[in-house]
Amino acid sequence: MDGQPRPTVTWRHVLAVAAFIPVALSAQQQPQGPGRDRLTINDYLDWETISNPQFSPDGQQIIYSRGFIDRINDKRMSTVWLMNVDGSKKRQLLEGSGVVWSPDGTRIAYLAPGEPSGTQIWVRWMDAEGATSQITHVTESPSAIAWSPDSKYISFQMVVAQRENWNVKGIPAAPKGAKWIEPPRIVEKLRYRADGQGFLPDGFTQLFVVSADGGTQRQVTSGNWNSAAGRWTPDGKHLLFSSNRSADAEYEWRESDIYRADIASGEIVKLTKRRGPDQNPTPSPDGALIAYTGYDSTDATWKDAALYVMNADGTSPRNLTAALDRSPSELTWSTDGKGIYFLAEDRGSRNLYYVSLAGQVQQVTHGTQVLAVNDMTKSGLFVGTRTTPNEPPNIVTFDVKAPQTLKTLTSSNGDLLTGKKLATTEEVWYSSLDGMRIQGWIVKPPDFDPSKKYPLMLEIHGGPHSMYNVGFSFARQDNAAYGYVVLYTNPRGSTGYGSSFGNAIKNAYPGKDFNDLMAGVDTVIGRGYIDTNRLYVFGCSGGRVLTSWIVGHTNRFAAATAMCPVIDWFSFVGTTDGPSWYHNFEKLPWEDPSEHLRRSPIMYVGNVKTPTMLMTGVNDLRTPMGQTEEFYEALKLRKVPTAMVRFNNEWHGTSSTPSNFMRTQAFIRYWFERYQMPPGKSVQH
Repeated sequence: MDGQPRPTVTWRHVLAVAAFIPVALSAQQQPQGPGRDRLTINDYLDWETISNPQFSPDGQQIIYSRGFIDRINDKRMSTVWLMNVDGSKKRQLLEGSGVVWSPDGTRIAYLAPGEPSGTQIWVRWMDAEGATSQITHVTESPSAIAWSPDSKYISFQMVVAQRENWNVKGIPAAPKGAKWIEPPRIVEKLRYRADGQGFLPDGFTQLFVVSADGGTQRQVTSGNWNSAAGRWTPDGKHLLFSSNRSADAEYEWRESDIYRADIASGEIVKLTKRRGPDQNPTPSPDGALIAYTGYDSTDATWKDAALYVMNADGTSPRNLTAALDRSPSELTWSTDGKGIYFLAEDRGSRNLYYVSLAGQVQQVTHGTQVLAVNDMTKSGLFVGTRTTPNEPPNIVTFDVKAPQTLKTLTSSNGDLLTGKKLATTEEVWYSSLDGMRIQGWIVKPPDFDPSKKYPLMLEIHGGPHSMYNVGFSFARQDNAAYGYVVLYTNPRGSTGYGSSFGNAIKNAYPGKDFNDLMAGVDTVIGRGYIDTNRLYVFGCSGGRVLTSWIVGHTNRFAAATAMCPVIDWFSFVGTTDGPSWYHNFEKLPWEDPSEHLRRSPIMYVGNVKTPTMLMTGVNDLRTPMGQTEEFYEALKLRKVPTAMVRFNNEWHGTSSTPSNFMRTQAFIRYWFERYQMPPGKSVQH
């Protein structure tokens, strides 16, 4: 925490939590660890996060969340803190998450464990007494809490169970005292499970309201459809939300509309009527207009959304950002109702923009940064978080009249970073094989010396439609502290570069993005400070697909680590946690499997010579363990050096549990240190 002493954590402590693969390195092979003046996983158990700052309604205080690691129970925890608007008088209020200030400023609502079990909604009075009350006693977990404009009610989402019980006749009753096995699970939904959750509840997510004084919650929406988080209209009479309430909803890909639910009667009115996803409804201050995001239906695998406004009754929809070609998010109306502020990602950064009702777009903040804006006062003061390659996220405020003058109110991990030498990050643009311009970043170790030779890690992002950004990365700092140069890039298919760039891998993934990555490696090698006998590559999910593709198409890397893989598209599309991947191919696999096979890394396993380690969470439903096992068996059969590391307590990814993050970092470096090309034997692609 800011300015507070931390217990010393040594490498020995980390090893106790994150035991290495049981293969010892010789003394000659063992890399020399970095000194205490580097940021490494020795420091990770003390790492904290800061997020979700919000102004009090009078603009005099800021409430925010601070996260820390519970090192005993190996999990991340969240606390709620309060400070004055100038950053003074920081103090912890309670343990919880999802905190929201009431419009009248008298209370906060938040989520925390309660009775009878699980997560419940709590309210705390913001007076000297600070009394807290549990206001729900539900059996399912509420989420997405929001206050009504008059501060009398709180809306939330919650699953309403609709368990299917077949009335099957002819099954004898269990004898008295018998211990029969649990009845089978009956599945009839198209999408019946989700990564991070397991089997989806037998029911649908609905909207509720409950008195802020406590009592029985009242269900607002119903039916066999899921409802996204609700947004109150200024008059407090309606909730706006997005959903797909068509009869064939579960079979419709990327379809949703904006709806208005009457709080009193439960009447639901559909406000948008086009094909395509419409989301994030945000009413204007006077309630006359509704801003939202969406786009016309398309078979493109990536399409940037636009920002629309329509009348409160759904008439006269119009696109305000048609010329922007970036996806707006986190919509906030100006206090005069003449325009909307929003965030947009662009070329590795995220900044604040404004669009007038006439469709004039202007960028408000600038800079190489990842900015999140959470709240705004009536006078035009914004609060949010900002991070850069060398700065963890901190809370900042700025006036809309002088947006480049940011005031930093917190010093996230400032005590931990004191005396640490951090890696430096250099932006690089380069041309791919066909002339496409690609953006990337080179992370150089502390005390970097361009006259020396360094091993190179190529890090590949997942998605594949996502964007690596310029925010602070503990993992990259840790790898650089051990003497690695790290290259991370946004190959075609990445977001933040427009719809055309994002959709460039339609029916061609992996493919040209492989060329983008190899051109990036060549660019860094051309700088003269890379040891070409020690080139390494790793990635998770979409990055794992490309890692597996790379080792089947070039032998230039000394070793590879593929986390949470897709190896075989033919089997993957039917075993992942949803049917949407069927839409990423021109034809269904039973109609013509040729494209699925052509794009599958397993088809090129006969070319692989690169030592390749596989790491996957045992609970992974997004890229199920069977994909990893299939590649492992093939590599093992061919006597390619390989290892399969099965991470416990992990869904998709290998780093959600603190100890597993440390294991992931250590295992990757361990595997890479085991292998390098023989001198003079580096292979060019």
